[in-house]
Amino acid sequence: MATVSPSWNYTLRLPRDPRSPGVGRATLRAVLDAHGLSELTPTAELLAAELLTNAHRHTTQEYALRVLEIGGRLRVGVWDRDWRVPVGFTEDARPVDLDAERGRGLQLVRACSQERGVSVLRDLGVSQGGKLLWVDCGAAG
Repeated sequence: MATVSPSWNYTLRLPRDPRSPGVGRATLRAVLDAHGLSELTPTAELLAAELLTNAHRHTTQEYALRVLEIGGRLRVGVWDRDWRVPVGFTEDARPVDLDAERGRGLQLVRACSQERGVSVLRDLGVSQGGKLLWVDCGAAG
């Protein structure tokens, strides 16, 4: 019997549909519950909601949610086909109006994630191109 749990990785492809961010959040909750990580759900769900909503609002095609354990940490990522990285994802690019209805989401991502990064995936004929924005949410076990 193994004494070390294997790492795990889930990917959910989502259609460009206004219900998709909610489906992604529900899936994330189920994954975390199945792995005994429910204590990470509030932060992970907030971060996933921001990334999924941005993918839905600012791209024109499908996108995907990735949830994985990497190096003992929970990582949540969202892939979409647009290779442009949102201004403010990795660093604070402009002051945020706290009374504005939009524009605060990436500030929340920066404030609530332990680490974050981006992989730009140029279309080389073998991949679908785009980008993967990811955030680390806490210890996965």
